[in-house]
Amino acid sequence: MATLPTYFSDFLSNIRLTDNQIDDLITGHTTLRDRLKADENLSKIIVSTFLQGSYRRATAVRPKNGKRSDVDVVVVTNLDKEEYTPKQAHDLFIPFLDKHYKDKYRIQGRSLGIELSYVDLDLVVTSAPSESQKEMLEEEGIASDYTIDELMDWNLQKSITFPEDIRSESFLLFEKATNEAEWKTEPLFIPNRDAEIWEPTNPLAQIKWTWDKNKKCNKHYVNVVKALKWWRRIDDPEGSHPKSYPFEHLIGLCCPDGIVSVAEGVTSTLETIVDSYPTKPVMPDHGVPEHDVFDRLTDEEYTSFYELVKEAAKIARKALDAETVYDSAIAWRDLFGSKFPEPPKPKTENSNENSGFTQRIDKTTIGGNRFA
Repeated sequence: MATLPTYFSDFLSNIRLTDNQIDDLITGHTTLRDRLKADENLSKIIVSTFLQGSYRRATAVRPKNGKRSDVDVVVVTNLDKEEYTPKQAHDLFIPFLDKHYKDKYRIQGRSLGIELSYVDLDLVVTSAPSESQKEMLEEEGIASDYTIDELMDWNLQKSITFPEDIRSESFLLFEKATNEAEWKTEPLFIPNRDAEIWEPTNPLAQIKWTWDKNKKCNKHYVNVVKALKWWRRIDDPEGSHPKSYPFEHLIGLCCPDGIVSVAEGVTSTLETIVDSYPTKPVMPDHGVPEHDVFDRLTDEEYTSFYELVKEAAKIARKALDAETVYDSAIAWRDLFGSKFPEPPKPKTENSNENSGFTQRIDKTTIGGNRFA
C-alpha cells in the first residue's frame, strides 16, 4: 500500500488550525468564560463552563476564504427548564452581551453567537443538570480546554488534576489519577427558541467517544476526520449537507479500528460508506440515541452526497494501490487539492536515475496543534 506518511504529515500540517488561530481561540473563549464568571448577576446562576465542538474534539480544519475560527462554549446554569422558557433563559444573558459584546452578537435558535474580528464564539446555555452531573461538570477535567492533541487519555473521573506544565510538550499521556469508576454522562438541555422547547444534547459523550475511537485507531482517527472534512471543502465548496458534525459522526461509524495510516483510514471509511449506506441512514447521536444526527438531511441531499463519496472512494483506492509514490501522490492531490504536497516528477530513462519510487527523506512530525 502507498500510505505516504510524510506526505500526509505535510498535508495535515497544511490544513490544521495555525498556531495564531489557536491562540485566537484560546483568547476568545478564555476572555468570555472569565467575564461570565466575574459577572455579578450571571455568576449566581452558572454552574460551570466547558468547550464542545470540533476544536475540543481536535477535528477542526483551517477556515477557508478569510473565515474566522470558531469555538463553542457551553454554559451550564442552575435554571429550571420548567420555570424558564428558552427565550427567557437567553434573555438573562442579553445585558452581559450588551456590556461586553455590543453590536457583535446575534441571537440564534439554539445559541448566542458572538462575532469578533479574530474569532467566532457560540455561547450555548443549558438548564440545570442533576446533582450527580453538577458534581462532574465542576471537575477540572471537564472544564479544561485540553484536546486530543494534548491528552491521549481523558476520562470522566473524580480527583483528576493536571500538572502545571502539561503544555510543555505535545502528545502527553494523561494517566488515570484514580481507580474510581467513570461517571456516566447524562444529556443536558439547551433552549430551542424557534420550537420553544428545551432539547437534549450530550457533548461530553461525543467528546469521550472521539477520544476512545482515536485510541482504537492508533491515534489516526482525528486525522482521518480532518482529511475527509477537507475533501468535502474541495469537492463541495458550497458546503451542502451533511454538515460538519453529522459528517464526522458518519466517519466515526465507518472508520475501522486498528488502522495503521491516515491513507488506509480515508480509503476504508469512504468504501464503507459506499458499501453500507447506499440510502440515508438513521444515525443515533452519542449519548442521546433518540436524536438522529441525519434528521435534517433530505433523501435527495444524501443521494447527492453519496454519489460524491463513490467517486472519492475510487480515487482513494487508486491512490492507496498505486505502484509508485508519484502516482499515489498525484491521485491524493486529485482528492484533496493543492494542500496535499506535489511529488517531484519521476526521472526519465535518459537521466539514468531512478523512477518515481524515490521516497522523501525529510520527515515532518505532527505534534499537538499548539506546538506545530
